[in-house]
Amino acid sequence: MIDERYILRTYNRSGLEIDKIRGNYIYTCDGKKYLDFFSGIAVNNLGYDEDVIRAMTDKMQSYTHISNYFSDRDRSELARVLIDNSIDGRVFYTNSGTESTEAALKLVRKWGRSNNKHKILTAINSFHGRTTGALALTGQKKYQKDFEPLINGVEHFVFNDSDSLVSMVDEDTSAVFLEPVQGESGVIPLDSDFVKTLSELREKYGFLLVMDEIQTGFRRCKRLFAYENYNIEPDLILLAKALGGGLPLGAMIVSSKLEDVIGVGDHGSTFGGNPVACAGGLAVLKKLTDKDFVRSVDENADYLYNKLLAVKEKYPHIIKKLRGISMMLGLEAGEYASVIRDMAVEEGVLLNVTGGTVIRIIPPLTINSRDIDLFINVLEKIVSRL
Repeated sequence: MIDERYILRTYNRSGLEIDKIRGNYIYTCDGKKYLDFFSGIAVNNLGYDEDVIRAMTDKMQSYTHISNYFSDRDRSELARVLIDNSIDGRVFYTNSGTESTEAALKLVRKWGRSNNKHKILTAINSFHGRTTGALALTGQKKYQKDFEPLINGVEHFVFNDSDSLVSMVDEDTSAVFLEPVQGESGVIPLDSDFVKTLSELREKYGFLLVMDEIQTGFRRCKRLFAYENYNIEPDLILLAKALGGGLPLGAMIVSSKLEDVIGVGDHGSTFGGNPVACAGGLAVLKKLTDKDFVRSVDENADYLYNKLLAVKEKYPHIIKKLRGISMMLGLEAGEYASVIRDMAVEEGVLLNVTGGTVIRIIPPLTINSRDIDLFINVLEKIVSRL
C-alpha cells in the first residue's frame, strides 16, 4: 500500500484498507465486512450515525471554520449541554485528548503558583497523552524514557492503593490527575474504597481533582461520564475521542471556582471548537441523553457482560479475568490475547489488545443482541480451538 511508503511508521498497521463504515460494520476495499469492536479506540461510540453525519454536512453548507475571535451557535450550545450534564463552570475546546490534558496542566500550574502548591500526582500505568506535558503525567516509563527530561513536579502513586496515595499527598499537592478506568493498561476501574480515601485527602489538603474522561466519557461506562459511577465530583474534566462524532474535538470542563484562573492570552487553539465538529458533537449528545437510547445501551451492556462471563467460566484457562464497566470491558487472556485478536480478524471481528495481555472490548454503543451473538460465537469458536 502507498501508506507504507509515505506515512511515518508510528503505528502497527493491521493491513486492512478501509472503504466505508455503515452502522457497526467496517467494509474494506477488497469487499470484506467486519464487526467493529474497536470503535476507533472509543471514538465511534455511535458507529456510523446518519444523524451525526447530517448535522456535520448541514453545518458545512454555512462554513467549515471561523476564528475563535467569533462566536458560533453550535459551539456555544454544545458547551451549554456539556455543563448541564456535568459540573457547573465553563468549557475550553481543544482538538484532542492530549491537548485537553495540556490545557489542564497549565491551569493546574497557574492555580498552584497562586496557592503555593507545586506537586502533581498521577497513577502508575496511567495514560494521559503523548505530548511532552501529558507524557510526564503518563505513569509508564516505556513511553517516557526516550524523551526525558520531562517537566518536573510530577509523581506517581499506585492506582487503587490508598496507602500509596496517603503517603504521597501533602500540603504541596496541587492536583491529582485520574482516569476512572485505566484503559491503556488493561481496563481497570477505580475502586470505591480508593475513591473514598481520595475524597478525604482532597477535603484535608485542598488539591484539585482532574478526571481524565477522554476514553471513558460519553456513555462508554454506563453514565454519561464515568466519574458519575462514584460519589465524587471533579474540578476539571478532560474530554475528546467520542465528543466530535469522528471529527477531532476535545474539551476541558472547568468548574466555576476555577473559571477565572486562565484568562485572555493564557491559552488558545486555532482549531479548538471547530464549528463542524461541534455540530456533530451536539448530535452525539442529543442521542446519548435520549432515555430510550440509554435504556437500550444498558440492556445490551448487561447482555454482553453475561455472555462474556459464560465464556470465561467455560474456558477459565484461557480467559482468566473479566472486568470493566458497561461497554468498556477487558478480558485478561495472557499470552493468548494477541492470538485471539488476530484469529478474530479472520472471522470478521475487529478487536483491540492493550497492556499486552488484555482484549479491550469497546464496541459502538449501538450494538444489538445480534451483533453481540456474532461476536460471542466467534470468540467461543476461537477459544475452543486454543
